[in-house]
Amino acid sequence: MATGSVDPSQDRWMIVHPEVADALEHRRPVVALESTIISHGFPWPQNLEVAQAAEAVIRREGAVPATVAILDGVIRVGLSSEHIEALAQRQGVTKVSRRNLSLVLGQGAWGATTVAATMWCSARAGIRVFATGGIGGVHRGGAQSFDISADLQELARTPVIVTCAGAKAILDIGLTLEYLETHGVPVIGYGTDRFPGFYVPATAYAVDGRLDTPEAVARAAHIHWSLGLESGLLVACPVPADAALPVQTMEAAIDRALQAAAAAGIARAEVTPFLLDEIRRTTEGESIGTNVALVRNNAAIGARIAGALALL
Repeated sequence: MATGSVDPSQDRWMIVHPEVADALEHRRPVVALESTIISHGFPWPQNLEVAQAAEAVIRREGAVPATVAILDGVIRVGLSSEHIEALAQRQGVTKVSRRNLSLVLGQGAWGATTVAATMWCSARAGIRVFATGGIGGVHRGGAQSFDISADLQELARTPVIVTCAGAKAILDIGLTLEYLETHGVPVIGYGTDRFPGFYVPATAYAVDGRLDTPEAVARAAHIHWSLGLESGLLVACPVPADAALPVQTMEAAIDRALQAAAAAGIARAEVTPFLLDEIRRTTEGESIGTNVALVRNNAAIGARIAGALALL
């Protein structure tokens, strides 16, 4: 069982799906998936299709998927197909990070876990690899607003490998990487020397190091944690080239979305969903196809890394 995890049979707040629990007990690869991508990332029915596709990709790579969500005030690590469909169709699901996790549990409510909350739940259950689309980070203008995602602090203190396509494109990438550097989070470029830009394969920013195989990433994580370093590792995977969007198109769409958010007075947790929805409208849906492709890619790479880590 991973450091800091709790025996699932003794955890009153968490139910680990039997398939996931069996894989963890026998040291088979498991990959966690977030649920905000279902409740807040895509419209119905695409949200269901994306969730099912991510789990299917992980299974094809020989690992067990564990989508994390809160259902009726209980953390579920690993959802049934019925649970996923119910979550995809349910309205008013709370977006859950570390700060409001206990509140949602106490209310007996439904919650969709962000990157931060999914990392925390994964570590508690003993899962070491988590695949997502893109992490949160420092928002543009964050030096004045202090709008910084809790994802970054979770990466600094929770020992989980996170595969992603970089930080969400609406963010200040430079400040996000500065924050991660300050807090000792290794930023690994998977097959790239440049930090990916979510919808585009690369930005102008360098990663801390490039690793080209799942085995190399697993070894780096093993050494990192063996040294007593308790942070997560961020594995940044470029979006597949055939699904990427032109840089100019995305910057124009982001600028328009930021102006719309400012005019509407959108703030705090509502900013990211609002901006992503505006970008979808501006790109006439093209961004959805790119988002789906990068989620599938990150899930596949996460499963391969989990397989390599299991061998260690």
